[in-house]
Parts: sequence; C-alpha cells; structure tokens
Amino acid sequence: MVGVADGDTVTVLDGLHAQHRIRLAGIDAPEQAQAFGDASKRNLSRMVYGAYVRVEYAKHDRYGRIVGKIFSGGRDASLAQLRAGLAWHYKQYQREQSQEDRSAYAHAEREAQQAQSGLWLDRDPLPPWAWRQGQRAKRGNRHKPRQEVKVIQSAYQ
Repeated sequence: MVGVADGDTVTVLDGLHAQHRIRLAGIDAPEQAQAFGDASKRNLSRMVYGAYVRVEYAKHDRYGRIVGKIFSGGRDASLAQLRAGLAWHYKQYQREQSQEDRSAYAHAEREAQQAQSGLWLDRDPLPPWAWRQGQRAKRGNRHKPRQEVKVIQSAYQ
C-alpha cells in the first residue's frame, strides 16, 4: 500500500511495481472537507498504509479506478470503516455485493449508529453523496462542460 487518498480510496503497488487506484467497494466515506473526513482517512491509513494487502475486484468505475474489497491481515477494510462509524454502507451499489457482504455491511452500519460511533455522533450526518451534490449546486453553471455543437453542411446549395 503506497497511498491513502481518503476514507475509501487508496493506491496500491503490485508485484510488478505498477500502481493501481482502488475505490473500496460497498462504502462511501466522508469527503476530506466534511466532518469526519480526516478521521476516516486516518483510520483507513492505520489499517492499510505500508501493509501488504489483497484486493478482490470485478469492475472499474467511470474514473478508471478498481472498485474492490481490500484485505489487510485478513480484515475487510470496508467493513472495518463501517464498524468504526467512519463510512456509510453505499446502498446505491449494494446489488453488486454478495448477499453475505450486503448483510454484514448493513449490520455494521446499524451497530455503529446505535453505538454513536464516529460520524454517528452527529445527530444528522450528511452522507458524502449528498454533500457532493450540494458542492456541484454551489458551483452552478461555472463548471459545466460546454455542449458540443455539430455542424452539418448540405451538399446542395
């Protein structure tokens, strides 16, 4: 493990010294600028930074990152983030999880909520997907990509 970007994204170095960006499957952690964003990153770093890890994956996301489960010392890092109360179970993608993982992740999130662990100390924590949507709305039209205009010329004048 060579880098931890935030509470759900890391960079690993494989046996051939190639770097791979990994998005932890099944969870969404607070963004760096959000409450508990730094705590989530620190917790993940303690688990995986500098360690030999195993990555199990079956897909890439739209940003080219591998979406997968990371195991360090046999421990599922996504599940550990949920148990610590430092990530949400990303239910939007739960259909991509095995029934066993879906159940374990949902249970870990509920337990963290009940114990008021990590981000669940807040009365109504803002999920990162809602936070990102709010950030996009704040930016407004300034950062929207320009729409491509196609020109078709007729052969007949």
